[in-house]
Amino acid sequence: RGWGGAGEIRRNRGGRYRGVLGPLRPAAHPPPGNYRTQLWDKQSESFLPSTPGLGMHVEVKDPDGKVVLSRQYGSEGRFTFTSHTPGEHQICLHSNSTRMALFAGGKLRVHLDIQVGEHTNNYPEIAAKDKLTELQLRARQLLDQVEQIQKEQNYQRYREERFRMTSESTNQRVLWWSIAQTIILILTGIWQMRHLKSFFEAKKLV
Repeated sequence: RGWGGAGEIRRNRGGRYRGVLGPLRPAAHPPPGNYRTQLWDKQSESFLPSTPGLGMHVEVKDPDGKVVLSRQYGSEGRFTFTSHTPGEHQICLHSNSTRMALFAGGKLRVHLDIQVGEHTNNYPEIAAKDKLTELQLRARQLLDQVEQIQKEQNYQRYREERFRMTSESTNQRVLWWSIAQTIILILTGIWQMRHLKSFFEAKKLV
Protein backbone atom coordinates (compact mmCIF):
# COMPACT_ATOMS: atom_id res chain seq x y z
CA ARG A 1 0.00 0.00 0.00
CA GLY A 2 1.13 3.57 -0.44
CA TRP A 3 1.60 6.17 2.22
CA GLY A 4 1.24 9.84 1.38
CA GLY A 5 2.56 11.08 4.71
CA ALA A 6 -0.35 11.69 7.06
CA GLY A 7 -2.72 12.38 4.20
CA GLU A 8 -1.01 15.60 3.16
CA ILE A 9 2.25 17.49 3.33
CA ARG A 10 1.92 20.94 4.85
CA ARG A 11 4.20 23.91 4.29
CA ASN A 12 5.32 26.02 7.24
CA ARG A 13 6.57 29.60 7.24
CA GLY A 14 10.15 28.54 6.56
CA GLY A 15 9.19 27.05 3.21
CA ARG A 16 9.50 23.49 4.51
CA TYR A 17 7.07 20.76 3.54
CA ARG A 18 6.48 18.49 6.49
CA GLY A 19 4.38 15.38 6.94
CA VAL A 20 4.03 12.36 9.19
CA LEU A 21 4.41 8.81 7.94
CA GLY A 22 3.13 6.10 10.17
CA PRO A 23 2.68 3.98 11.98
CA LEU A 24 5.63 2.27 10.32
CA ARG A 25 6.87 -1.22 11.14
CA PRO A 26 10.57 -2.08 11.34
CA ALA A 27 11.53 -3.41 7.95
CA ALA A 28 14.42 -5.45 6.68
CA HIS A 29 13.94 -3.74 3.31
CA PRO A 30 13.90 0.08 3.38
CA PRO A 31 10.64 1.61 2.13
CA PRO A 32 11.24 3.55 -1.08
CA GLY A 33 9.77 7.02 -1.52
CA ASN A 34 9.06 8.71 -4.82
CA TYR A 35 8.38 12.41 -5.11
CA ARG A 36 7.99 15.05 -7.79
CA THR A 37 7.46 18.79 -7.63
CA GLN A 38 5.40 21.22 -9.66
CA LEU A 39 5.58 25.02 -9.85
CA TRP A 40 2.60 27.30 -10.40
CA ASP A 41 2.55 28.95 -13.80
CA LYS A 42 0.68 32.28 -13.83
CA GLN A 43 0.19 32.32 -17.60
CA SER A 44 -1.50 28.93 -17.85
CA GLU A 45 -2.86 29.17 -14.27
CA SER A 46 -1.87 25.59 -13.56
CA PHE A 47 0.93 23.57 -11.99
CA LEU A 48 3.69 22.56 -14.40
CA PRO A 49 6.67 20.22 -13.90
CA SER A 50 9.53 21.93 -12.07
CA THR A 51 12.78 22.84 -13.76
CA PRO A 52 15.67 20.36 -13.33
CA GLY A 53 17.65 22.99 -11.41
CA LEU A 54 15.21 22.91 -8.50
CA GLY A 55 16.82 21.12 -5.53
CA MET A 56 14.93 19.31 -2.79
CA HIS A 57 16.40 18.31 0.56
CA VAL A 58 14.76 15.26 2.16
CA GLU A 59 15.04 14.62 5.89
CA VAL A 60 13.44 11.69 7.74
CA LYS A 61 13.25 11.33 11.53
CA ASP A 62 12.20 8.28 13.52
CA PRO A 63 9.79 8.39 16.52
CA ASP A 64 12.76 9.16 18.82
CA GLY A 65 13.67 12.24 16.78
CA LYS A 66 16.80 10.64 15.34
CA VAL A 67 17.64 11.59 11.76
CA VAL A 68 17.70 8.44 9.60
CA LEU A 69 18.01 10.26 6.27
CA SER A 70 19.29 13.70 5.29
CA ARG A 71 20.20 14.15 1.64
CA GLN A 72 19.92 16.60 -1.26
CA TYR A 73 17.98 15.52 -4.36
CA GLY A 74 16.68 17.09 -7.55
CA SER A 75 13.22 18.36 -8.48
CA GLU A 76 12.03 14.75 -8.59
CA GLY A 77 13.60 11.57 -7.36
CA ARG A 78 13.51 8.43 -5.28
CA PHE A 79 14.83 7.97 -1.74
CA THR A 80 15.01 5.06 0.69
CA PHE A 81 15.53 4.74 4.42
CA THR A 82 15.67 1.84 6.85
CA SER A 83 13.22 1.80 9.75
CA HIS A 84 14.61 0.36 12.99
CA THR A 85 12.01 1.82 15.37
CA PRO A 86 8.26 1.24 14.97
CA GLY A 87 5.93 4.22 15.08
CA GLU A 88 5.34 7.49 13.29
CA HIS A 89 8.17 8.83 11.13
CA GLN A 90 8.45 12.49 10.20
CA ILE A 91 9.36 13.47 6.65
CA CYS A 92 10.53 17.00 5.89
CA LEU A 93 11.15 18.31 2.37
CA HIS A 94 12.43 21.78 1.62
CA SER A 95 13.74 23.37 -1.53
CA ASN A 96 16.70 25.64 -2.14
CA SER A 97 14.42 27.71 -4.38
CA THR A 98 11.27 27.69 -2.25
CA ARG A 99 11.77 31.10 -0.68
CA MET A 100 12.57 32.71 -4.04
CA ALA A 101 9.43 31.22 -5.52
CA LEU A 102 7.35 32.42 -2.57
CA PHE A 103 8.75 35.96 -2.80
CA ALA A 104 7.84 35.94 -6.47
CA GLY A 105 4.29 34.97 -5.59
CA GLY A 106 4.70 31.39 -6.81
CA LYS A 107 3.44 28.12 -5.45
CA LEU A 108 5.17 24.78 -5.11
CA ARG A 109 3.32 21.48 -5.09
CA VAL A 110 4.96 18.30 -3.81
CA HIS A 111 3.67 14.82 -4.71
CA LEU A 112 4.92 12.08 -2.37
CA ASP A 113 4.32 8.34 -2.63
CA ILE A 114 5.82 5.79 -0.24
CA GLN A 115 5.41 2.04 -0.53
CA VAL A 116 5.75 -0.16 2.55
CA GLY A 117 5.55 -3.88 3.18
CA GLU A 118 5.75 -6.54 0.51
CA HIS A 119 4.53 -4.02 -2.08
CA THR A 120 8.03 -2.52 -2.14
CA ASN A 121 9.31 -5.51 -4.13
CA ASN A 122 9.27 -5.30 -7.90
CA TYR A 123 8.68 -8.98 -8.60
CA PRO A 124 8.94 -8.84 -12.43
CA GLU A 125 12.33 -7.17 -12.02
CA ILE A 126 13.38 -9.74 -9.40
CA ALA A 127 12.30 -12.61 -11.67
CA ALA A 128 14.25 -11.19 -14.59
CA LYS A 129 17.34 -10.52 -12.50
CA ASP A 130 17.45 -13.88 -10.69
CA LYS A 131 16.02 -15.84 -13.67
CA LEU A 132 13.20 -17.32 -11.61
CA THR A 133 10.44 -19.51 -12.97
CA GLU A 134 6.80 -18.66 -12.34
CA LEU A 135 6.64 -21.26 -9.56
CA GLN A 136 9.83 -19.95 -7.93
CA LEU A 137 8.56 -16.39 -8.15
CA ARG A 138 5.27 -17.37 -6.53
CA ALA A 139 7.18 -19.13 -3.74
CA ARG A 140 9.25 -15.96 -3.28
CA GLN A 141 6.08 -13.89 -2.99
CA LEU A 142 4.62 -16.28 -0.40
CA LEU A 143 7.81 -16.16 1.65
CA ASP A 144 7.75 -12.37 1.59
CA GLN A 145 4.10 -12.38 2.68
CA VAL A 146 4.89 -14.74 5.56
CA GLU A 147 7.77 -12.48 6.59
CA GLN A 148 5.47 -9.47 6.48
CA ILE A 149 2.89 -11.28 8.64
CA GLN A 150 5.61 -12.06 11.20
CA LYS A 151 6.63 -8.40 11.25
CA GLU A 152 3.00 -7.40 11.71
CA GLN A 153 2.66 -9.80 14.64
CA ASN A 154 5.85 -8.47 16.22
CA TYR A 155 4.57 -4.93 15.81
CA GLN A 156 1.23 -5.82 17.40
CA ARG A 157 3.08 -7.40 20.34
CA TYR A 158 5.13 -4.23 20.64
CA ARG A 159 1.97 -2.10 20.67
CA GLU A 160 0.37 -4.41 23.24
CA GLU A 161 3.43 -4.10 25.47
CA ARG A 162 3.41 -0.31 25.15
CA PHE A 163 -0.31 -0.24 25.97
CA ARG A 164 0.23 -2.48 29.00
CA MET A 165 3.05 -0.24 30.26
CA THR A 166 0.87 2.84 29.78
CA SER A 167 -2.03 1.19 31.63
CA GLU A 168 0.20 0.13 34.51
CA SER A 169 1.66 3.63 34.75
CA THR A 170 -1.83 5.17 34.73
CA ASN A 171 -3.10 2.74 37.37
CA GLN A 172 -0.08 3.48 39.56
CA ARG A 173 -0.68 7.22 39.30
CA VAL A 174 -4.35 6.75 40.15
CA LEU A 175 -3.38 4.66 43.17
CA TRP A 176 -0.92 7.26 44.46
CA TRP A 177 -3.48 10.02 43.86
CA SER A 178 -6.08 8.07 45.88
CA ILE A 179 -3.57 7.59 48.70
CA ALA A 180 -2.73 11.30 48.62
CA GLN A 181 -6.44 12.20 48.77
CA THR A 182 -6.94 9.87 51.73
CA ILE A 183 -4.00 11.40 53.59
CA ILE A 184 -5.28 14.91 52.87
CA LEU A 185 -8.76 13.98 54.19
CA ILE A 186 -7.27 12.46 57.34
CA LEU A 187 -5.09 15.52 58.00
CA THR A 188 -8.05 17.82 57.32
CA GLY A 189 -10.18 15.85 59.78
CA ILE A 190 -7.49 16.00 62.46
CA TRP A 191 -7.07 19.75 61.90
CA GLN A 192 -10.83 20.32 62.16
CA MET A 193 -11.04 18.30 65.38
CA ARG A 194 -8.17 20.26 66.96
CA HIS A 195 -9.71 23.54 65.79
CA LEU A 196 -13.11 22.65 67.23
CA LYS A 197 -11.54 21.52 70.50
CA SER A 198 -9.65 24.80 70.79
CA PHE A 199 -12.87 26.70 70.01
CA PHE A 200 -14.85 24.86 72.67
CA GLU A 201 -12.08 25.31 75.23
CA ALA A 202 -11.95 29.04 74.45
CA LYS A 203 -15.72 29.27 74.96
CA LYS A 204 -15.37 27.19 78.12
CA LEU A 205 -17.81 24.67 76.77
CA VAL A 206 -15.53 21.79 77.60
